[in-house]
Amino acid sequence: HLEQELSAAGRRLTRPRRAVLRVVAEAMCPLTPAQVHERARVHYPQVGLVTVYRTLELLAELGLVRRIHTEEGCHGYVSVAMGEAGHHLVCTSCHQAVEFPCTGLEETLREVEHLTGFSIQEHWLELFGLCPACQAGEGGGGE
Repeated sequence: HLEQELSAAGRRLTRPRRAVLRVVAEAMCPLTPAQVHERARVHYPQVGLVTVYRTLELLAELGLVRRIHTEEGCHGYVSVAMGEAGHHLVCTSCHQAVEFPCTGLEETLREVEHLTGFSIQEHWLELFGLCPACQAGEGGGGE
């Protein structure tokens, strides 16, 4: 899916980019660029860390991945479907990220536009807490 979107955007699908795309698509929790780099090297050992950063930035610009701000102040990246707004619950223990529907937010966004004069083009919502598994002391589903 991500490969098709990248090609549709007129971007070359190089072997290093393909390795990064594969890692992001398979991830079950946000991954830092260093984690993406480590995992991408399994698929393409020559991929460089700078290439990983550039590829993640490109994917974020194209709306194919979303930057998640972690509790530690780092960025993690998760794959998103084209056009989806990012609404995530992020476990502060295992770092698993779970998308959730956020009904009723559109009305709030319109009110913010009205009050501020801004034209909101994009948003994301991240809520931090403990997932059910970590609450139960079982460890979460993060990677």
